[in-house]
Amino acid sequence: MLAKINNKYEIDLSKPNDISIPLSNTDENPIAWYIDKPEIKPVVFGEWIGKVAEGSSTNFNNIFFNPHGHGTHTECLGHITREFYSINQCLKQFFFTAQLISVQPENLDDDLIISKEIISTALDVTKNIESLIIRTLPNPTSKKSKKYSNTNPPYLSEDAAIYIRELGIQHLLIDLPSVDREEDEGKLLAHKAFWNVKDVNNLNEDARMNCTITELIYVDDSVEDGNYILNLQIASFENDASPSKPILFKILEL
Repeated sequence: MLAKINNKYEIDLSKPNDISIPLSNTDENPIAWYIDKPEIKPVVFGEWIGKVAEGSSTNFNNIFFNPHGHGTHTECLGHITREFYSINQCLKQFFFTAQLISVQPENLDDDLIISKEIISTALDVTKNIESLIIRTLPNPTSKKSKKYSNTNPPYLSEDAAIYIRELGIQHLLIDLPSVDREEDEGKLLAHKAFWNVKDVNNLNEDARMNCTITELIYVDDSVEDGNYILNLQIASFENDASPSKPILFKILEL
């Protein structure tokens, strides 16, 4: 545990709240962006099959998946820039102060939008936080296996993303396949606003290189809104995004 002294906090590491969705090759896996489910299958060399049940000494699987479309993932601004930037190089710290909020997107025409007003109403701005976790309502467990393609899920407005950026929040986590509209003609307004990317072809100097967006999380109803310590874990992929395992730890009262 960590004792709270100034900017230190006490947490119980034996009580993690895992808000990631596991990746599987079953129909229970969530899917976005018009792709098929992941593949996890044994390597085959001639008559040799990398599966103990088939006579091998080990299970030896290949895994084919897309981090953006197949589950919880964390991405850096390299997701939208012409020049290559890697999440493995942009994310170098892994523990952050965090606040979890639950919000009900509002209807606008045929869309469900998370506006600046919704965020500002739910967020306790008196707390100095580094990361924001957004749980959308309603919150059925079916989110963990939802097929999002062609459903026009809720998304974050550009003003909301600017507001979150201006609060100094470095890491944004949400239980949706994207912070932007499913079909937006490539505008990606919320992504660009949060990362402060003004030109994807010539990156501005004040773009937010060390900030991340994590999408397709799931926060169970048993996890209450409030303040936490976030452990944001990624796999060491040299790619714009990586599958990730965000963990929340409740901050204990001293």
